[in-house]
Amino acid sequence: MRKNKSAIKRTVQAEKRRLRNSHVKSTMKTHIKKALSAINAKDSANVEAATKTAIAYLDKASSKGVIHRNQAARRISRLAKKAHRALAAT
Repeated sequence: MRKNKSAIKRTVQAEKRRLRNSHVKSTMKTHIKKALSAINAKDSANVEAATKTAIAYLDKASSKGVIHRNQAARRISRLAKKAHRALAAT
């Protein structure tokens, strides 16, 4: 266990951040999976809404520093491309 006050504080802060980051990342992944399942099911009514929500959560994770902004941009681009193709096919 840490002995000095600053090391104890840093450990507590790191644990808080870890819990927040895991929550944000898990929520983001869930919304991406929902969007992808709507795309794969060719559910055109649900594709647009699910994709919009997933993109919002990707932006939120990026702004909080949970994922890098370039990774968020790449994921958004790929998801939007799949959604566009699914909507064009129907």
